[in-house]
Amino acid sequence: MSKILVIEDESAIRRVLVKILSEENDSYIVEEAEDGLKGLESIKKEDFDLVLCDIKMPKMDGVEVLEAARKIRPEIPFIMISGHGDLDTAVNTMRMGAFDYISKPPDLNRLLTTVRNALDKKELVIENKILKKKVSKNYQMIGESQALETIKDMIEKVAPTDARVLITGSNGTGKELVAHWIHEKSQRNSAPFIEVNCAAIPSELIESELFGHVKGAFTSAVKDRAGKFEAANNGTIFLDEIGDMSLSAQAKVLRALQENKISRVGSDKDIKVDVRVIAATNKDLKKEIKDGNFREDLYHRLAVILIQVPDLNDRREDIPLLISYFADKISEEHGTATKTFSDKAIEMLQNYDWTGNIRELRNVVERLIILGGKEVTEEDVKLFGSK
Repeated sequence: MSKILVIEDESAIRRVLVKILSEENDSYIVEEAEDGLKGLESIKKEDFDLVLCDIKMPKMDGVEVLEAARKIRPEIPFIMISGHGDLDTAVNTMRMGAFDYISKPPDLNRLLTTVRNALDKKELVIENKILKKKVSKNYQMIGESQALETIKDMIEKVAPTDARVLITGSNGTGKELVAHWIHEKSQRNSAPFIEVNCAAIPSELIESELFGHVKGAFTSAVKDRAGKFEAANNGTIFLDEIGDMSLSAQAKVLRALQENKISRVGSDKDIKVDVRVIAATNKDLKKEIKDGNFREDLYHRLAVILIQVPDLNDRREDIPLLISYFADKISEEHGTATKTFSDKAIEMLQNYDWTGNIRELRNVVERLIILGGKEVTEEDVKLFGSK
């Protein structure tokens, strides 16, 4: 059910709007207010999915209602109702955050189409917020070690800027978590976060994947296709395992960083992009430069800020917290009661040599939850926790 508020001081137009909306869809609950002040009071008291608001009204005009409502409930879409002389004001309200405007007398088709589009946008905003919470939940940084606190402090300082970041560390240490948190805490967090695993894409396809291609650029290019840089416009692109990128692709990435321009494979046309680049690697890029596998100029462009993620063996004090976090999460995923780990079991796991880092720890915890007893014991670790 969608709840709609109509704020209109002309009773005839208000009745028409209420009638049209009520008859159009029986899932619309339509309420009305005869002036801006009463409309704003309703917005304060109730949750509306959409507001239709006249611009010229006594006591409080539509612009003032929009301004006040944006502070109270910024997620509510507003459709402004404009008289003949209010067109400029109506356009200005869209700059202030209104979804759209309709003119008096309202055209039936335009009114209903605009209402449906506004409600769809509201649903999308809610879905995005839910998804964002899920994403944040999936990318928590668990631990209280000094090494992790140092990284968290760096993220707090770096995230609000547009500085490029190079994240280094062994496989399984959580480099992607750092990248996600930089984006989450940045000014770009409402825009896309696009991940590219450079090691998983064949070298002959990496340029097309990053920059797109035009129809006919190669045999399988049957239509134009945008690349990851375009998809990440105004947001963040995360180039994971950048040490595995081909030299020709590195040259194009360097140009994108220098000029904020890319060109699709098979095209000479430049496309402007505004993208923050975060890169990660488990390789020693300085050694790769010496071996001729990585461009030094690209390294210096990427490594404005360097963040080294420590191995799990270097932050063993975080292992009890990680076990507890994974136990809760895995039990929730399997739909089972959360299992606890005995002190001896935790102590044994703390003393393991975690060559696979956090990723390996998670796998072991999952195995112990599935195969162990109600409480995971030292014996369970001996039986099922072997690596």
